[in-house]
Amino acid sequence: MTEPRFRNLAFSRRPADEIVRRAREFHGGMATRRTTRHFSTDPVPREAIELAIRTAGTAPSGAHQQPWTFVAVSDPDLKQRIREAAEREEYENYHGRMPPEWLEALAPLGTDEHKAHLTDAPWLVVVFRKAYGVNEDGSKRPHYYTQESVGIAAGFFIAAVHMMGLVSLTHTPNPMGFLSELLERPPNEKAYLVLPVGFPAADARVPDIERLPLSAIAMWR
Repeated sequence: MTEPRFRNLAFSRRPADEIVRRAREFHGGMATRRTTRHFSTDPVPREAIELAIRTAGTAPSGAHQQPWTFVAVSDPDLKQRIREAAEREEYENYHGRMPPEWLEALAPLGTDEHKAHLTDAPWLVVVFRKAYGVNEDGSKRPHYYTQESVGIAAGFFIAAVHMMGLVSLTHTPNPMGFLSELLERPPNEKAYLVLPVGFPAADARVPDIERLPLSAIAMWR
C-alpha cells in the first residue's frame, strides 16, 4: 500500500471582517449569475476557457482521482453535428419520453427541443465523468464518488465563467451517448454535462423566476 506524503498547507489567515467582506463580494458577484439560452456568436479567447477548466481542476474529488475530462469544442461543423444529435433526442423527450410532471416543471423556463445555443455560443464545453480508471495493461480500477466529484468541478467551472464576465448554460440532453461518439471518448468516460459558454446576445432574456431565500435552504442548530 502506498504511504501517504504530506506538505505544509499554504494558507494566510485573515481577520474576521475581511473574511465577511470577501464573502459578501463573492456572493454579490455570484448573485447576478443567470442561465440564458441566448448567446452571441462573438468569439471568446481560448485562454479564458483554459483558465476556467484549470479552475474546475482545483475541485476536490474522491480519493483525489480527479475523474473528469473537459472537452472544449469551437469547431463550427462539430458544434452543428452536436446540435443536430441533441435536437433529435430532445424532440423525443418533449414529444413522448417526458412524463407530464416533468413537462410541467419545465414550463416556467420556456424550454423546448430547439437548441440554438449549441451553435451560437463560441464554445461548447462537454464534461465527461470517468466512471472507472484504466491501468496501463488495460485492466479497470475503481473510481470513488465520481458523481459528486464531477458535480463539484462543474460548479467551479460555472463560477469561473461567470466571474470572468461570460455566461453559460447547463444542458443535459438525454440520453447523451451521442456525445461520446462524436467526441471520440473512451468507454470509461460518460457524458455528464454540456456547457455552452460565451457572451449573452444583445437581446438575451432569462425566465422571470426567483431563488429561494436563505431561510428556505439553511438551518442553524
